[in-house]
Amino acid sequence: MAKPCLPCFSAAFLLLTVITLSSAQTPDSSSLYNNFLQCLTQHTNSSTQLSNIVFAQTNPSFPTVLQNYIRNARFNTSQTRKPLLIVTPLQESHVQGAVLCAKSVKVQLKIRSGGHDYEGISYISEEPFIILDLFNLRAITVDIKNEVAVVQAGATLGEVYYRIWEKSKVHGFPAGVCPTVGVGGHFSGGGYGNMMRKYGLSVDNVIDAQIVDVKGNVLDRKSMGEDLFWAIRGGGGASFGVILSFTIKLVPVPETVTVFRVEKSLETNVTATDLVVQWQQVAPNTDDRLFLRLLLQPVSSKVVKGTKTVRASVVALFLGGAGEVVSILEKEFPLLGLKKEDCTEMSWIDSVLWWNDDESLKNGGKPETLLDRNLNSAGFLKRKSDYVQKAISRSGLEWIFKRMIELGKTGFVFNPYGGKMGEIPSDATAFPHRKGNLFKIQYSVNWDDPSPGAAQNFTNEAKRLYSYMTPFVSKNPRSAFLNYRDLDIGVNNFGKNSFEEGEVYGNKYFNGNFERLVNIKTKVDPENFFRNEQSVPVLSSKA
Repeated sequence: MAKPCLPCFSAAFLLLTVITLSSAQTPDSSSLYNNFLQCLTQHTNSSTQLSNIVFAQTNPSFPTVLQNYIRNARFNTSQTRKPLLIVTPLQESHVQGAVLCAKSVKVQLKIRSGGHDYEGISYISEEPFIILDLFNLRAITVDIKNEVAVVQAGATLGEVYYRIWEKSKVHGFPAGVCPTVGVGGHFSGGGYGNMMRKYGLSVDNVIDAQIVDVKGNVLDRKSMGEDLFWAIRGGGGASFGVILSFTIKLVPVPETVTVFRVEKSLETNVTATDLVVQWQQVAPNTDDRLFLRLLLQPVSSKVVKGTKTVRASVVALFLGGAGEVVSILEKEFPLLGLKKEDCTEMSWIDSVLWWNDDESLKNGGKPETLLDRNLNSAGFLKRKSDYVQKAISRSGLEWIFKRMIELGKTGFVFNPYGGKMGEIPSDATAFPHRKGNLFKIQYSVNWDDPSPGAAQNFTNEAKRLYSYMTPFVSKNPRSAFLNYRDLDIGVNNFGKNSFEEGEVYGNKYFNGNFERLVNIKTKVDPENFFRNEQSVPVLSSKA
């Protein structure tokens, strides 16, 4: 499964200008470290040796701490600007102190919970910055009796699933399929996964939260108010403060679920084109217990050597038994040709392992592997997103497949909507993409070559495919998914046009919810301290 499991290479004179301008405002690394540590001591009620949680660039552990949660190798180069400090809090008061002290020393604060942001904006910046890295704040408390759990922002999805499974074999939670994704960013950006047609998004099952605001206060749902609680469910937490934890409502899962993968190509009797035409009719409208993800990838032909074709793979989760899902799809999706022998029945927790890596499960993978935070190595990748609201015609699909083959490497992931997603109003949370969307597209390209030329080539390839898709996707605005972060659709420079720049990407990510998000942002963070390249802007930027 493709999973998340731009540095701007400025001209030398521009980089020198930025450094020169910022040096007048920012202390050198040594004095910054001392000033920050002194400030943290004053603002933190802690027995911790605070020097153990603040890493300057001169600390031998600094590179390791920085790189541990870089999930995109594009942003792990010698040219990528590094933070002045990394703060790794062990308790709430450390987070409160870090916010107050970053404000005191007038340095931008970037917040990282899992490091899976596709554009790396939780750990890179073009201005001097400090990383607040939440990986130590990973406590998870599961209360099966009341069917809730409290999850700290630095926990991973794999840890959440495992801790639920420890307590109950018939409870789960609707969130993503990559177990190393951090809760803080995933939930606050929406949090979609393979149970969303049955239970909605992660944010649709969040019932409380804790956040540190710009004044260093710890707020829960009651004290933050319903506006801010609304905003951090789909609007991205990092625009509003530092998420400490979410309280989530667990959902029931059956003792037995079913998974399968079926593949076709342009060269099989039932072609990939046939399959996708019918998939568009079935996947958004079928039983809401069934999630039919579709992967489209240019691959080498097995028929004509030296040429390429397009492979279509349907990867599915059904919250029920194999016999029932085969019966459903025989009627609704005959071109899939699903047979019972294509299906595997398993527990829900094993389906989590299968979706992450089906080979691992075949080789005896255990639920404990969900606790593993380490990637063998982060790859190079680029992602983009779109929403499709009207089925793409056969001729349209044939034209798209030709373009994919010409480009050579960029693929699609189609994630179906419908079910619960069509029942929740677009303004129920800050996440707006609900009824009227047939499916969401992820553009996906990965590569191994570390050269800047390769990065340019493959990111351009993804951009070209995105351009080709213009006639087939949502319009006015051309919508995008916040957690498929894409700086191509606009960035904010926080100058006099900050609001107008924010509108460009904000309307794509948030549609009709953008204006309300701006009003909330302006109220809770009027000086725009919590900002990043695509944060919600304030009405009149003072940053």
